[in-house]
Amino acid sequence: MEFTMGGRLEVRIAPADVGKRVSVRRLTEDGPGGAKFTDTVGVLTSWNDGVLSVTPKDGVSVRIEASALVAGKVVPAAPARRRGPAASFAELAPVYARAWQPVESEPLGEWRLRAAAGFTRRANSALPLGDPGLPLPEALERVRQWYAARGLPARVQAATGAGDTQERLCAGLEEHGWRREVSAQVRIAALAPIGDLPAEVGRVRLSRAVDDAWLSRYQRSTAPGPEVTAVLESGPSVWFATVPGTGGDTAPAAIGRCVVDGRWAGFMAVEVAPEHRRQGLATAVMTALARQAADEGASAAWLQVETDNDGARSLYDGMGFVTHHLYHHFRAA
Repeated sequence: MEFTMGGRLEVRIAPADVGKRVSVRRLTEDGPGGAKFTDTVGVLTSWNDGVLSVTPKDGVSVRIEASALVAGKVVPAAPARRRGPAASFAELAPVYARAWQPVESEPLGEWRLRAAAGFTRRANSALPLGDPGLPLPEALERVRQWYAARGLPARVQAATGAGDTQERLCAGLEEHGWRREVSAQVRIAALAPIGDLPAEVGRVRLSRAVDDAWLSRYQRSTAPGPEVTAVLESGPSVWFATVPGTGGDTAPAAIGRCVVDGRWAGFMAVEVAPEHRRQGLATAVMTALARQAADEGASAAWLQVETDNDGARSLYDGMGFVTHHLYHHFRAA
């Protein structure tokens, strides 16, 4: 990382740059062993009372004493990816929200309060897509009250890591005592190469509705109630994939779900029984769903994968998926 200008390190950022992407270097140790420095790149989310906050791509805000800065400058927005379809957060966020529609929802300005009896955080969290119409502390109190009235924990879903994501909101949530529960990558890819993968798609059955067999393999709900089916079957054009079990096993060997929404095909709930893993079934499920989505006019793919799911991330790497941004669920203290 290069900060020098005419042979000197310079701090060329100020409180007026809050909201911009910056690169900073700070002194972390200065002792007998010599000076040690740490570099941080992210959005400058606040600068108050001699302390600035920078929120990097991973959404974890870094607080820095201004007196420890040795260099800093405003930098361009995150560089464009070399692979994957062109897309903005503003386009993608409503698409993946429509793939996990709640049973109940209510607007709060340009935020959306969502509930589905607790099934999946994506349908039981406030989705901020603009201005809530209230100062942040008041908006968060409204969120708390709304979820408390339904016996649910108050959560907000917010994103980081792209040119138009919500680093300042994430920092504000942390400042008001909200804590991250989980983070996930939103990944995108061209759809056609997924549909062209050599896979045994003849074993995959597609259906418009979820059934008991499919739910028996789905690991996200141990005792599915009506809200589970309602959320899973919601979306513009929903498909369920099933690879039947073998040897009299009534539970499927593998399952998957796809929601087609305009040019986008979203993949989710791809699960394989432990005894059937490493047989290409996850690839077969996604390939069959990709071909169906392409038949409906989709050309781009998206999915969400938790940051600690190494196996799934490796599979999606091989299919050409790249990380577009991250989203985080914050929960009220």
